Amino acid sequence: MTKLNDLRDNPGARKERMRVGRGIGSGKGKTAGRGVKGQTSRTGVAINGFEGGQMPLHRRLPKRGFSKPFRKVYAVVNLGSIQKAIDAGKLDIANAIDAAALQAAGLVGKAKVDGVRLLAKGALTAKVNVTVTGASQAAVEAVEKAGGTVTVTEPKAEAAE
Repeated sequence: MTKLNDLRDNPGARKERMRVGRGIGSGKGKTAGRGVKGQTSRTGVAINGFEGGQMPLHRRLPKRGFSKPFRKVYAVVNLGSIQKAIDAGKLDIANAIDAAALQAAGLVGKAKVDGVRLLAKGALTAKVNVTVTGASQAAVEAVEKAGGTVTVTEPKAEAAE
């Protein structure tokens, strides 16, 4: 039986860092592996993406894509994780399951700006009443198939013209 004070790493498990610039005998003395002269031998080098004055690749390529400035940001909860929480006793199916209950059960972190969205990944067997900001069609069907209801508190977005 090993004692706590006898515990050691396996040989070679930890590698000591190379101390550079500490004399000729170390094999990394004088220039400390930096070569001689020039920008990179000195401190404070910032040449990532620098191509010797030529226009760098990241500026030669065109810009692409677009970030919607007013997009909705939801915290996502799947049906499978709700079922797991019910089985573990973290969620009470007698009460309606809403954002506060999901947060208390640890399924949702801090409430996102636009609320909670229910998605259909996983299986739900319990009869639950869920109140969320958004829900996928498949998630609504799965909850109703199990005998529960889904209440969406936010109006659905208009269809794209």
